Amino acid sequence: MADPSEYTGRRAIFFWIIGAVFCMFFGRLIQLQVLYQDEYGKKSEENSIRPIAHDPIRGYMFDRNGTLIVDNRPSYTVSVTPSEFHESEIAALAEILQLDTAFIRERLIKGKIYNRFAPTKVKRDIDFKTLSLLEENRGKLPGVDYQIESKRYYPTKAKASHIFGYTKEVSDKLVQEDPDQYRPGDLIGATGLEAKYEPYLRGQKGFEFITVNARGENLGAYNEGKSNIAIKEGDDLYLAIDAGVQALAESLLTDKRGAVVAIDPTTGGVIAIASKPDYDLTSFGGVTPPEVWNALNTDPMKPMFNRATMTRYQPGSTYKMLLALAALQEGVIPTSWAVNCTGGFKFGNHIFKDLHVHGYTGMVESIQRSCNVYYYQLMLKTGFERWTQYGREFGFGAPTGIDIGEENSGLLPSEEYYDRVYGKGRWTAGYLVSLGIGQGELGVSPLQMACYAMALANKGHYFRPHVVDKIRMKDTKELQPVPIESRTIQINDNYWNIVREGMYRCVNSPGGTAGLARLPGIDVAGKTGTAQNPHGKDHAWFIGFAPMQNPKIAICVLVENAGFGGVFAAPIAGACIEQYLTGMVTKKLPQHIEVVDTTKNDIE
Repeated sequence: MADPSEYTGRRAIFFWIIGAVFCMFFGRLIQLQVLYQDEYGKKSEENSIRPIAHDPIRGYMFDRNGTLIVDNRPSYTVSVTPSEFHESEIAALAEILQLDTAFIRERLIKGKIYNRFAPTKVKRDIDFKTLSLLEENRGKLPGVDYQIESKRYYPTKAKASHIFGYTKEVSDKLVQEDPDQYRPGDLIGATGLEAKYEPYLRGQKGFEFITVNARGENLGAYNEGKSNIAIKEGDDLYLAIDAGVQALAESLLTDKRGAVVAIDPTTGGVIAIASKPDYDLTSFGGVTPPEVWNALNTDPMKPMFNRATMTRYQPGSTYKMLLALAALQEGVIPTSWAVNCTGGFKFGNHIFKDLHVHGYTGMVESIQRSCNVYYYQLMLKTGFERWTQYGREFGFGAPTGIDIGEENSGLLPSEEYYDRVYGKGRWTAGYLVSLGIGQGELGVSPLQMACYAMALANKGHYFRPHVVDKIRMKDTKELQPVPIESRTIQINDNYWNIVREGMYRCVNSPGGTAGLARLPGIDVAGKTGTAQNPHGKDHAWFIGFAPMQNPKIAICVLVENAGFGGVFAAPIAGACIEQYLTGMVTKKLPQHIEVVDTTKNDIE
């Protein structure tokens, strides 16, 4: 017979266990209801109140004359709500949208991870036929819907693909890093101005709050819509670009490889940046078809490469004015210094050639007729250190800081560079001779050369180049100017006048190499360059500005593998200058350069 005391003890232990479990659950209940009320209360609300995001209209872009050059047009985007969609219908949806089933399945998985009750974007910019098929099959495809969104549209002949840039779908990483701004499927600026000014252009999402039941069914607006958050449209960009000059520059480079950069020397505002070959921005609007992306990236002409800012070519004779100014300012030579050009210059055992026999040549004539012998000797007199110093003063060897993102700093050789490349004490003065005419290791971009032309036009006043001039804030309607950075290159005014006179004669006097840039009634100053290229024909350069006494445009033209700068680059520059200053092109161009009508836009 069991001992009653033993039975009583077991019962006590049982009650103690029951009591402990009860206390544990009671304590947890207090913890959830009191201590964690805020956190779990919000999660509970999320189960009954769903935010529906509405994308803002991306900011517009206007040129310097107020012409709309980057617009938005409505497009239809298909979305799927994972909580409502039946996976058995993936194949049917894929057939309608002409998408791979694996792609749709991947989108649904990502959507479920993020929020299975929120619509997940599957395909953008569907056509009317696809829209009709969706409507016809709406009853068979629960959870499938479409929204009206906006896509970029470019209403003028100015393609400017390397300036405007394109948008693409935001990465999963950025969604995790900035969930307040981005959700899966959102568009984000990827290149050019779209990327650089993304915080302004994107605007802020609006949110509509609805009440849903446990199955995710819509029960109506939450709080009668009073809690909804209004959309804030993206801010607009007012650019320094002139759409007419931009379109003209692009047309003049048709079937060529090269670049045109034009700058307003009074502000540093970029009037045009044309790079050819280029690409069609309308191919980019979210998810770019793989075949389009692969074609662009494997094209041997490299259309996505911005030749205006990313190339690093020898500038040839266009660099001679910098050496002349350095020598004058440092007192290396008097203004009257001249040489006798016999068609070549012997230094050591090597003869450095000139294209012509120029005879007795002073500084103004050396620029006008592009005498190499003058600058071979002047480089040796001036020396490497001074040459490099003034190159830095003009901004070479460093990025300009332009606001379109991608840019090459170029290469400005120095004594330290030669010591590193050739070995200290293993290079001689003979290595410097070619630098005097813009050859050798020197490498520049057309953008840097346009800034150099701006400094020559302004007698040393240098502005940081910028494409965006003002930002129009949508909430306040205020036009906010972009700060203009500037500095001054300290060189005697008389020396600027000497060099500028040589540039004027180069275009306007007999014997000048840039006669094809001449314009009736407009005093153009400029300099040609024909840069040697070990991989093919020479590169053609021209830099200049106009009008001479009150410059309003500074320009650089580069045409790759074209030949003489005076033949190929100079006439392109002249046409662009005339277009900007007069609004039309009357100049007769050589047969090898074709101009198209840029006075009409493609606005429908």
